Amino acid sequence: MINIYINGQQRSILPGKTILEACKESGIHIPTFCYDERLKPEGSCRICVVELEDSHKLLPACTTEIAPEMRIATHSPLVMRMRKHLLEIMLSNHDISCLKCERAGNCLLQDYAYEYDVDIEKYRGRTRESAYLAENKFFELDQSKCISCGKCARICSQLQGNNVWAISNRGFETEVSTPFGIDMEEAGCVHCGNCVSICPVGALKPKKEHKFRAWEINEIQTTCSYCGVGCQMYLQVKDDKVVGVKPAYGKSNEGLLCVKGKFAFDFINHPQRLTTPLLRLADGELHSVSWEEALQLIADKTQEIKNTYGADAIMGLSSARVTNEENYLFMKYMRAVIGTNNLDHCARL
Repeated sequence: MINIYINGQQRSILPGKTILEACKESGIHIPTFCYDERLKPEGSCRICVVELEDSHKLLPACTTEIAPEMRIATHSPLVMRMRKHLLEIMLSNHDISCLKCERAGNCLLQDYAYEYDVDIEKYRGRTRESAYLAENKFFELDQSKCISCGKCARICSQLQGNNVWAISNRGFETEVSTPFGIDMEEAGCVHCGNCVSICPVGALKPKKEHKFRAWEINEIQTTCSYCGVGCQMYLQVKDDKVVGVKPAYGKSNEGLLCVKGKFAFDFINHPQRLTTPLLRLADGELHSVSWEEALQLIADKTQEIKNTYGADAIMGLSSARVTNEENYLFMKYMRAVIGTNNLDHCARL
């Protein structure tokens, strides 16, 4: 362990950790835009700067490794002035129409601007008159709200492996773009939306049917039902309707989703979706019945067929849209209770 001092308090930290990691372990919050624990630290936004007390140097916490007896100030007057200055520069050409931005209430730039009491108009000047708006079927990029943190480009290259986004140009003209400005699909975009999920502001946003604010929704963690990987996700629910999906950090997906998991959730709210069992009665019409009635009928019919024709007259078809545990239970039911190996899976059809 290495002894360091954070805001005057001694801490024992494993060697090889960065200042940001050491502060997280110590329960000290440092603002970040470009940092993500899954990505190689880049230090491009500089909002995480801290001060070395002995030298009064400002260093990015996300890329600077700790050293023995290092003395770090995370919220000194110099650090606070620098962070405020950086935020004011970011806002100098940023679209500040927060009232109509869907990320209001869930935007790091907005949160930090409030926390550090920034002067929004201090460096206001020329802004992008015609923001480059790239889009595909599921989401779009609005350059007027981009802060060039580069997280979208790095998650696409380092985790998704598609290299659709890149930071191009320099200075005021810096922007996120596809290679040579080609169409997103031509650049290899698979519409996974992981760049949308990781964007700290409102630059990358999904095209959605339902409008909502961050404070209007409840988030319910669940397992994606599209395949057997078991990706974890949060269903964003407003007025008893699923209006969006956010990836969760499960063991199988670590905060990533595919295009189906991220965007193909509308079937949940479809008016023709079955929500109760249907039973065809004597009149020939389908009628809604309780689960108890439906399960009792299945049990009676199954027992009748087994007694009359034997267990091998029954065949079970399982689903790819339930969990592995549920499929395992269904398999045990067919083999141990029914007594047949006639079992198949819908993913083969």
